Amino acid sequence: MLLFVEVLIALFIHDNFVRPYLGDVLVVIVLYTAIRIIIPVKYALLPLYLFIFAVGVEVLQYFKLVQVLGLQNNSFFRIILGSTFDWKDILCYGVGCAILGVYEWRVRYRR
Repeated sequence: MLLFVEVLIALFIHDNFVRPYLGDVLVVIVLYTAIRIIIPVKYALLPLYLFIFAVGVEVLQYFKLVQVLGLQNNSFFRIILGSTFDWKDILCYGVGCAILGVYEWRVRYRR
C-alpha cells in the first residue's frame, strides 16, 4: 500500500510539499517495510542504516552520478537515483527514520 502511494506521488503529484517532502519521508518508510518483509527480525538500528543509505544516495546526487554514468536521458534511473542534491531531502529522510526509530522503540519496549 505504501509503495502504491509513493508511486502515485511520483507520477501524479507535482506540488511544493507532498512530492518533495512527504515523498522523501515516505521513501525511507517504504524501504523499511520492504526490508522487514525480507528480514522480519527486528533490528533496532535499521532506521539508522536506512538513513545512512539515503544520505549516501543523496551524496551520489551531489556528485551527479546519473550524468557520470550517462543515464540522464533514462527517466527510470533519474527517478531511482535522483538527479538533484538537496539538504532538505536529507532532513526529510531523517524525519522518516526518526518515525521508524520511535516505532522500533515502541514495539521493542511495549512488552
